[in-house]
Amino acid sequence: MSGGIESVDDFRLRARAWIKANLGPIQPFDASQNCENDEIEREAVARDRALQRQIWDGGFAGICFPPEYGGLGLTPAHQRAFNEELAGHEFPSRFTVPTFSPCAAVLLEFGTPEQKAAHIPAILKGDEFWVQMLSEPGGGSDVAGATTSAVRDGDDWIINGSKVWTSRAWWADWGLCLARTNWDVPKHQGLTVFALPLHQPGIEIHRIERLSGETEACQEFFTDVRVPDSDRLGPVDGGWTVGSRWMYFERIGHNSPYVTRPVGLTNPEAEGPSAISIARRAGRLDDPVARDLIGEDRTLEIATHALQNRIAQAAASGRGNVDGSAVDRLFRGIARVRRATIEYEIAGPQAAAWTEEEDHASGSTGMRYLMRQVSCIGGGTTEIARNVIAERVLGMPRELSGDKGVPFRDVPRGPKRA
Repeated sequence: MSGGIESVDDFRLRARAWIKANLGPIQPFDASQNCENDEIEREAVARDRALQRQIWDGGFAGICFPPEYGGLGLTPAHQRAFNEELAGHEFPSRFTVPTFSPCAAVLLEFGTPEQKAAHIPAILKGDEFWVQMLSEPGGGSDVAGATTSAVRDGDDWIINGSKVWTSRAWWADWGLCLARTNWDVPKHQGLTVFALPLHQPGIEIHRIERLSGETEACQEFFTDVRVPDSDRLGPVDGGWTVGSRWMYFERIGHNSPYVTRPVGLTNPEAEGPSAISIARRAGRLDDPVARDLIGEDRTLEIATHALQNRIAQAAASGRGNVDGSAVDRLFRGIARVRRATIEYEIAGPQAAAWTEEEDHASGSTGMRYLMRQVSCIGGGTTEIARNVIAERVLGMPRELSGDKGVPFRDVPRGPKRA
């Protein structure tokens, strides 16, 4: 102990003993979060709630959260030690992103004491799953161009509009929502952030089926949804300040000091079989072209993990550029696209067509190739990451914008009509 704070080494030993005594081995769906059907998904959600409650009861929930809201008030180094000891063990994976990062992080930074007291302990106990509602059907990567509206009505706000690509909204509890509260100022100046329960009158949640068959992403439709002003985060029309930090926490994702997740964890379904195993199946282990591709694949894997660790450590220390996470976002996106392409090139025809009798590995390689561009879109596009790096990391001038200083209601949206 030093100054009343438990040392990282002592904390690590205590955490190691508790983890070994209380948590079982990691399960495949802890990393992939993919389930065969909705019933199994609901069972997995209930399991994650129970695991999070178990961590709370054991005294290890919210390691970097303030004690007044149920956390331990310790340092990112303590969280890192717990995550290292957690390697190989089960954990409540669905709470990591987006509940803890970015949602809980945004609540901590911009929520009122009453909001934090109401929600942070509930999150730490496993009672509340949160989602983020930023993207809109016609907005693309222009988050500030939100048209979902919130109109003041006494002590409430009435929300109308739609959000899209919200992961797991169909079973989550609460969401952060960016809405337009002022149409007579430039687009960045008329936004406000609200917290709202997802399952209430006026909210319809539709599942979106992707090419891969996944349906975890959703679209929400808001029709006269009433939200009390007490559930507003930050000042009215000050949502872009909140949103900027929100998107920062979204970019760092699992590297956030608020996230409990085993160090070194990879998603076996997203990563798929190794390039070596794919080459072995294709009979190309001795092919010099395939061997070069295997080397490139491994290099990208090593560089990705090293970059993530460096940026996470810089963020935890407070010494790094807060927008450095965009470098990780950009590299991770393009590296995943290239690795999916490499694996497809090694596999050859086996990844383009296969029979039901053949091992599913060939099909998963082909499907990852078809879905590869998702890694450059989800969690903020790589195009936006390039802008952030250019303007906020490298200090380059902003590109010209036709809507700068223009009231948002006067900004053209959609094709011009004759």
